[in-house]
Amino acid sequence: MTGYEELLTDADKENIIVTDQFDLSGTRLKGLYCDGTIALNRDMYIETKKACALAEELGHHYTTVGDIMDQTDIANRNQERRARIWAYHKLLSLNDLIDSYKCGCQNQFEIAEHLNVTEEFLIDCLTYHKEKYGLCVKQDNYLIYFEHLGILNLLQERIDNISKGDL
Repeated sequence: MTGYEELLTDADKENIIVTDQFDLSGTRLKGLYCDGTIALNRDMYIETKKACALAEELGHHYTTVGDIMDQTDIANRNQERRARIWAYHKLLSLNDLIDSYKCGCQNQFEIAEHLNVTEEFLIDCLTYHKEKYGLCVKQDNYLIYFEHLGILNLLQERIDNISKGDL
């Protein structure tokens, strides 16, 4: 099951109606959430784009109250951000980044492809993590750098140093 299909299943469990045939052309919107219904732009053909948009709209279901269409209002922008952060956590955890490293992903394109998200979503998520944690964060035996994305296996580094005679 793909990430998009899993999100559709999650929406169904919450009795949320999802349609991917809504005409949002002429707007910058990829989707809308209103009263238990998610409308995705029908012009999105790539499943990873649809998954990222659906995750954010599900984030609105769980985190947003009222009409937040007026993005000049700071409270509405904050709710928009909360929905986006919900989507980041749903689709891309720190452990997912480590998994990408273990699978040999070498750059943002490969990581995004491995995790079935768009590069734009990955970059936005990394920016969020950098704001939250700083330049890097330790997760289990790994150090994840958010600027110039890199992952360092701390346990392997220690083993390598010991084998070289360094302590």
